[in-house]
Amino acid sequence: MNTTAAADTAKVTVATIRDWARRGVIEATKTAGRWVIGSASLARRIAIGAMKRPARRVIYSIETMLAIGGNRWQRNGMDRVYINDWAAFAGIETTRYNTGSISSASYQGQGISNSQAGQLLGSIDKVWFDAATGKLHGRYGYSESRVATRDEVWAAVIAGIRTAIAAL
Repeated sequence: MNTTAAADTAKVTVATIRDWARRGVIEATKTAGRWVIGSASLARRIAIGAMKRPARRVIYSIETMLAIGGNRWQRNGMDRVYINDWAAFAGIETTRYNTGSISSASYQGQGISNSQAGQLLGSIDKVWFDAATGKLHGRYGYSESRVATRDEVWAAVIAGIRTAIAAL
């Protein structure tokens, strides 16, 4: 089978197939300057890729929260790590004019209006990790968007933080 057919079968790029062939990941021979891929070997490689790896355990700790960009705060017996850029974890992206007003916005990859972005940003006031309880906490703000409820934004924040910690 040629590299194009192999790439279609494995649902990867032709460059990946060539790389696998060069590294010996799949059985392949080069004939007249073209790779000829062994079907059985490619099927084994696809099966290996399909195996699910166990999910990496996410551990909330001061160290992991600091590693993803949190700021530690200690006072009066409290030990917290504040996540100031919680909007990025929720998938809220904004650009701003020099005046500070929102010039463009998106929520989880979908373009949204600037006013709805402001509502999303106002739906959650603070996000922090409490070292005493070992839990993430959030305080809701006063606004709610038509794009997503406060609970949906909070769930997106949690998912984003979990993903960031798992990637460490």
